[in-house]
Amino acid sequence: MDLNSASTVVLQVLTQATSQDTAVLKPAEEQLKQWETQPGFYSVLLNIFTNHSLDVNVRWLAVLYFKNGIDRYWRRVAPHALSEEEKTTLRAGLITNFNEPVNQIATQISVLIAKVARVDCPRQWPELIPTLVESVKVQDDLQQHRALLTFYHVTKTLASKRLAADRKLFYDLTSSIYSFACSLWNHHTDTFLQQICTGDDAAAANSLERTLLSLKVLRKLTVHGFVEPHWNAEVMGFLHAVFERLKQFLECSRSIRAESICRDRLEKTIILFTKVLLDFLDQHPFSFTALIQRSLEFSVSYVFTEAGEGVVFEQFIVQCMNLIKMIVKNYAYKPSKNIEDSSPETLEAHKIKTAFFTYPTLMEICRRLVTHYFLLTNEELTMWEEDPESFTVEETGGDSWKYSLRPCTEVLFIDIFHEYNQTLTPVLLEMVHSLQGSTNVENTNAILIKDAVYNAVGLAAYELFDSVDFDQWFKNQLLAELQVSHDRYKPIRRRVIWLIGQWISVKFKSDLRPVLYEAIRNLLQDRDLVVSI
Repeated sequence: MDLNSASTVVLQVLTQATSQDTAVLKPAEEQLKQWETQPGFYSVLLNIFTNHSLDVNVRWLAVLYFKNGIDRYWRRVAPHALSEEEKTTLRAGLITNFNEPVNQIATQISVLIAKVARVDCPRQWPELIPTLVESVKVQDDLQQHRALLTFYHVTKTLASKRLAADRKLFYDLTSSIYSFACSLWNHHTDTFLQQICTGDDAAAANSLERTLLSLKVLRKLTVHGFVEPHWNAEVMGFLHAVFERLKQFLECSRSIRAESICRDRLEKTIILFTKVLLDFLDQHPFSFTALIQRSLEFSVSYVFTEAGEGVVFEQFIVQCMNLIKMIVKNYAYKPSKNIEDSSPETLEAHKIKTAFFTYPTLMEICRRLVTHYFLLTNEELTMWEEDPESFTVEETGGDSWKYSLRPCTEVLFIDIFHEYNQTLTPVLLEMVHSLQGSTNVENTNAILIKDAVYNAVGLAAYELFDSVDFDQWFKNQLLAELQVSHDRYKPIRRRVIWLIGQWISVKFKSDLRPVLYEAIRNLLQDRDLVVSI
C-alpha cells in the first residue's frame, strides 16, 4: 500500500466508519477488514492517528485498528505477519514524539506501544527504554506525562511475562533503571507536597498524577524485578520510605477539601502505597520480614487507635486490615510443630509477630473490631427498613471481603481469633457476660452493641466450642430474646436466629430443636426476618 496515495483513501474510509448511518458504516468496516493484511496499512494508520489536526473520532478509530493489528499480525509466526521492514519503521514512529493532546488516545497509544514491547523489547527494540527514560526527564509537561504514562504501561506489560528467559530480561531491566525510577518518584512526590502546601491546586494535581504513575512503575519493578529483594538496599529503602510517604499523604488529606481536584487522586495514591506493601508481602514473604513490625505498628495505629481519626477512609481501612490479615495468616511465618524443621527466616518472622501481638494489643483489636467496626451503620439500618432482601444479600457477601469493609472486618476477626483464641476467648466471653438479660429497647446503642457481640460469637463458633455452653445459653437467654416483639428489638431477633444457625452444626442438642422450630414458626410472621431464616 503506497503511503501517499493510500492515506487519503484510508482517511476517507475511517471517517465513514465513524458514521452513525449503518449504510455508510458497514461497507467502511468491510473495507478496513480487507486492508488489515495489506503491507503499509499500519504505516498509514500511524500517520493518521499522530496527525493532531484530524478529527478525534477518526484518530481514535485508527489507534484501535492499529492496536488490534498488533495482536493479530505482529508476531513473526502469525498468518499475514507484518514485514520486518515495516515493523522497524512503525517502532521508530511510535516513539518519535510523546505529545498526544487527547488523554484517551494517549492511553491507547501507550497500551499499543506496550503490546509491541511485549514481543520485541529488548531484543528487537533496544532503544525503547532509553528513549522513555530520556523523555520523562524533559521539562514540557505534556511530553513528560505521556512518556511517563507509556513507561508505566511498558513496565506493567514486561512484568507480566512468566517464562524464565523473560523473567531474566526483566530482572536485568529492573537493575538498570531502578535507581532512576526511585529518584523520579521522589522528585514528583516532593514537588507535589511543596505545591499542596502553597495552595497551588492545579500544579499539585499535575504533580500528583506524575507521582501516581511513577509509583505504579516502582510497584511493578519492586515486586517483580528481583529474585531476593531484601538483599537490595535501594528496594528496602523504598519500602521503608513508603510508610513515611503514607503518613505525609494522610496528613495532607486533612487540609484538602473534599471537592478539590486533588482529593480523589490523593486517595488513589494512598491506596497504591498499600498495594505496594500487599503485593510485596504476597510475592516475597521472607523479604518482607524486615517490614512486619513497621507494617503492624502502622496499620494497627491508624485502624485501631485515635491516630486514624479524621484522616482514614474506608478503602484505606480495608487495605490496612488486609495487611494485618496477610501477616497473621501467612504460612511462611508459622513454625512447624517440630521447631527444628523450621527455617531461621520463619522463626524470625514468628518471633516478631509474637512480640507484637501482646495481650493488651490483641484485646484492643478485638474490642475495637466488635464494638466499633461490627456496629450496624445508619445507612445499613435504613436499607434494612426500606429493602430487607437487598440488605440481606449485601450483608451476606455481595462484595469480596478484600474490598468491602464489613466482610473485611469479619474475616480479620475470624483469622485473629483463630490464631490467638486462647488469649481472646476470655475477652469475648467477658463481653457476652456483660450483656446478660434483655436490653432496653429505648437504648439503640446498647442494642447495636449486643448485635455486634452476638455476631462475634457466631463467627467464632468453632473456636468457642469448649468454652460456651450454647444449649444453656439458648434456653436461659437467646430463646427469651427471640420472643421480644418490640419493633426496635428487630436487630437482636434477627441476629439471634443467625447466631443459632452458626452454632446448630457445632453444638446444639437435638431435643432442643422442637423449641427452636416453634420459635422460628413465630418469626415467620415478620417479613424482615424471613430471608435470614
